[in-house]
Amino acid sequence: MSDVALRMEHVFKKFRKGEMYDSLRDLIPALTGKLFRRQELDKNDEREFWALRDISFEVKKGEAFGIIGHNGAGKSTTLKILSRIMRPTKGSMVVNGRLSALIEVTAGFHQDLTGRENIFLHGAILGMTKREIQSKLDQIVAFSGIEEFIDTPVKRYSSGMYARLGFSVAAHVDPEVLIVDEVLSVGDYLFQRKCVERMKEVIRGGATVLFVSHNLKNISEFCDCCMLLEKGRAVMTGPAHEVVSNYLQQSRSSQSEEAGSSAAFISKVRVRNEYGECARFQSGEKAWIDVEVKARACCTKLAIVLCITNDNDEIFETSTERLGHGSFSLEEGEVFSCTFELSLNMPTGIYHPSIMVWRHATQTGYDQWAPAATIYVSSEDDVQGIAHCFPKVVQKGTRPASDANYVLTAGAAATESESSSQ
Repeated sequence: MSDVALRMEHVFKKFRKGEMYDSLRDLIPALTGKLFRRQELDKNDEREFWALRDISFEVKKGEAFGIIGHNGAGKSTTLKILSRIMRPTKGSMVVNGRLSALIEVTAGFHQDLTGRENIFLHGAILGMTKREIQSKLDQIVAFSGIEEFIDTPVKRYSSGMYARLGFSVAAHVDPEVLIVDEVLSVGDYLFQRKCVERMKEVIRGGATVLFVSHNLKNISEFCDCCMLLEKGRAVMTGPAHEVVSNYLQQSRSSQSEEAGSSAAFISKVRVRNEYGECARFQSGEKAWIDVEVKARACCTKLAIVLCITNDNDEIFETSTERLGHGSFSLEEGEVFSCTFELSLNMPTGIYHPSIMVWRHATQTGYDQWAPAATIYVSSEDDVQGIAHCFPKVVQKGTRPASDANYVLTAGAAATESESSSQ
């Protein structure tokens, strides 16, 4: 039996730009207008374009596979072909196992039906039987967090409630193959965390997941392998962290081109540990960030700004000037370099250092790499949040509820035991 869950082989997909007419009522006025404007009626070659060009990949059963790329790169088209919403123009695909797609979480909802009724409708669309939906109904409602309004027509729901209910239904399908397209950003922050945890449960349960997102943290966290699409072509396939790093490098190159006329520009950023260039660190470990800036023309009173973010917050920011090193000036052709030394007191997570060349006196930015790199921090301690304070339990014990002044520590317990034996 094959261990391949998904496969695409030399898939192409062609679309046509412009208007499409499916009735005489629309076609005749359009043709008449084109004749009066002396426009040619048949320009198929100019209107046709390839959304996908020769896409090939395979995903083993139980793997999580990511697809990333800029808007319009072909990510959603790939998923729609795999979920059989579209047919490829050329090529073939294989899907082994029951498939569910989280592409549009509220597709199929009926405005006049209640939330409860839409659970049954949406679940049936996703391939669940009535018995399955009934057995999971309480879980779906509880997960959505809208129990109070479950018997209210969904046309009275807010957009957030609408999306929460749609994801809750889709998240409780038990597929062998799950296709996910940018649906982990529904609802508020707390609900998004529930969505992420639910996705982790699905992956731990052995499902094969194909995951598309602009959230590089989720891609790196969930996926074993990843494919980078650019203008419908697969430009790189490999380990997720390597593909994400390549994607960020491309983004930085684009930023540098946009800043091509700046008097000063960033020419190099490197993150390293004591042994050399590095992207993975233990919490509390030291990291060094080397920065190099070049000048196209004379510029004065410059500073290098370092900022570190995760996907939700800016967690750290400083600059060479604020660290007491003053500003610096460059003549045409000169190069300035500096190194930031950091202690990565952060919990497990994915972080993005950004670098900017800044002139505080006039609040002018010359160049920016945002992000300039991606670093992965691991911790053996089970801590969450933004900062890792390296906690230890130094006192523990119990006391009689009636004695508010009684304090028991591990050391005190031993002393008390010794004194009683004497």
